[in-house]
Amino acid sequence: MESSIILTSEQIESKTRRIAYQIYEDNWKEKEIIIAGINGNGYLLAQKISHFLKEISPIKILVCEVFMDKKKPLNPISTSLKSEEYKNKSIILVDDVLNSGSTLIYGIKHFLDVPLKRFNTAVLVNRNHKKYPVKADYKGISLSTSLHEHVSVVFKKEKSYAVLE
Repeated sequence: MESSIILTSEQIESKTRRIAYQIYEDNWKEKEIIIAGINGNGYLLAQKISHFLKEISPIKILVCEVFMDKKKPLNPISTSLKSEEYKNKSIILVDDVLNSGSTLIYGIKHFLDVPLKRFNTAVLVNRNHKKYPVKADYKGISLSTSLHEHVSVVFKKEKSYAVLE
């Protein structure tokens, strides 16, 4: 199967910075924001977004890792923060690719056990194959792909990229 690069390292950097600016524009009145990244690439992307937010805004940014089994999203979900730490705060749930929406919808469900001030989602790549009514509020790129195609995001210190296979 042939693969093609859909985002270069520079493009990922640019799109991540743009997402951070959009988050700041929507949350500029907040004193604190929780950037919650789904374990794996979602958490790596959350750290990158957090880095840019800290550069451009005075808002206190907390990064939270969301631990879930993406293959079995009904399994228990936990986070690196206690629920009291994100109660009545603005949360942005982050993942690398939005495909069917199952990872994000179950991630959202976890946070709904606690009253929140605001809840948004962010992804680097938004594919249009949703099984669930979940959308990405902040997205780097939207792709119309076939169901048999696969999008992979690779985060490396020296060079990151996203590929369509």
